[in-house]
Amino acid sequence: MTPLEEARAYFAGDRFATENGAVIEELGENYAVCTMTLTDSHRNALGNVMGGAMFTLADFAFAVASNFGRKATVSTVSQITFLRPARGNLLRARAEMVRQGRTSVYYEVSVTDESGNLVARVTASGAVIG
Repeated sequence: MTPLEEARAYFAGDRFATENGAVIEELGENYAVCTMTLTDSHRNALGNVMGGAMFTLADFAFAVASNFGRKATVSTVSQITFLRPARGNLLRARAEMVRQGRTSVYYEVSVTDESGNLVARVTASGAVIG
């Protein structure tokens, strides 16, 4: 089994994210890329993508990047900044490690839409518990 297949099998247990369409597309030593195909259930009354969908995808990318092949890590603080409405039917989140300490981590996550526009930015701190 490839590392990508192992990660997908392991994170299938992250049911909220995966049942809402989050998919691991790529992972490396210090990053992960996840996507979410958007449906009507991801949209708000204005027809825009719900902020919660963007945050779910970003949080999932953080979880994959900070946990796969590493000691167990949980998020302690996350902040999202919404920059513009997402267009199209696909979101992509790339989580990248900024700092890995003995007991804490810090990541930045960029969320882009189908056209590659930056639609949200997330910063996430985590505690290494494993």
